[in-house]
Amino acid sequence: MIAYLILSVLPAALLMAAANDVYEFKIPNWISIVLIAAYPVAGLAVGAAPNIILEGFLIGAAALVFGFAMFAGKFVGGGDAKLFAATAPWVGLGGLGLFLFNTAIAGLVLAIVMTMFRRSPLLPVYAHAPWLIRLHERKSDLPYAVAIASGALLSFSQTPFFQLVFGG
Repeated sequence: MIAYLILSVLPAALLMAAANDVYEFKIPNWISIVLIAAYPVAGLAVGAAPNIILEGFLIGAAALVFGFAMFAGKFVGGGDAKLFAATAPWVGLGGLGLFLFNTAIAGLVLAIVMTMFRRSPLLPVYAHAPWLIRLHERKSDLPYAVAIASGALLSFSQTPFFQLVFGG
């Protein structure tokens, strides 16, 4: 029972990050901190071998270096880079390729949808939802946490911890 609860930290945190990015174009640091702090606890709760937990941390460190390089090149925001790095350990080496593919496809769909939304006229009903106005007017920004969350959630069943709990 505890394993199910702790395993739910990943999807819950990703959904909060995506929602916050849509509403404010910010991903709070506490979400990435929770993901990193909960990762070894989840590993212990599901009975993961120490080498699997260590492998996840190494993948996360590599993702952080890659994310900061992308941030330095102004390809992604700092929150996106941190969220990606905090999610990577959970995905593990076996699910990394699927996670990257799903995130890229989700990012493409997000870019298309946002382009269509931003090309449509600003409707008066948006005045009741200021976040929609911000989303419409910030033409150069994408709430990429939506793509990261989508990629991770679509890949969740291939993660080592998920497979330990549910079989695979």
